[in-house]
Amino acid sequence: MTPTPDPRRPAQPPIDPRRFAPATERNRAPILELLTRVLPPAGLVLEIASGTGEHAAFFARRLPHLSWQPTDIDAAARASIVAWTAEAGLDNVRPPLALDAAQSNWPIDRADAIVAVNMIHIAPWAAAVGLLGGAARILAVGAPLILYGPFKRDGRHTAPSNEAFDQNLRRQDPSWGVRDLETVVETAHAAGLALTETAPMPANNLGLVFRRR
Repeated sequence: MTPTPDPRRPAQPPIDPRRFAPATERNRAPILELLTRVLPPAGLVLEIASGTGEHAAFFARRLPHLSWQPTDIDAAARASIVAWTAEAGLDNVRPPLALDAAQSNWPIDRADAIVAVNMIHIAPWAAAVGLLGGAARILAVGAPLILYGPFKRDGRHTAPSNEAFDQNLRRQDPSWGVRDLETVVETAHAAGLALTETAPMPANNLGLVFRRR
């Protein structure tokens, strides 16, 4: 039997599933500038590891000619993506998919572009390898894969802040860490992708544009 609610007790507000990432507001404008130049004029953009969903909502609102497919391995993140999309009232964002980049059985077999923001350093290296291989598998020739985040150059950090960030990541999980740019490029080349642009970004980050060969 369902208990009768006590009218003397105030109703509890519903729990907000939205997550917030402080870095999003700082990096979304420069990333959008890169995406506006590089993404195709129409088609489906697959976002890997969408996290909170703030980027998906921000980019999709400003790129209405594109359909956005967010993904995340974490169920709570997917709930946050749904909530951000609903709040924004967007009809060009698809329901988020559960996707583990390290696995080959992705729940999507084609996309016109792929975006991964702050992903490969907060995941095991196998996820980066899987991302590059998956991009080569589902992108058409010439279609872009855009990565954003910090990278080492020739095995060295480009700023003390990146080195401190790398150390903090590795304390959380030894399989995480800022990746070496040259290693990423070599791995991408072996998968069938060519680096076509390296764009300096704020806070010692880079925007990398690969295209399917």
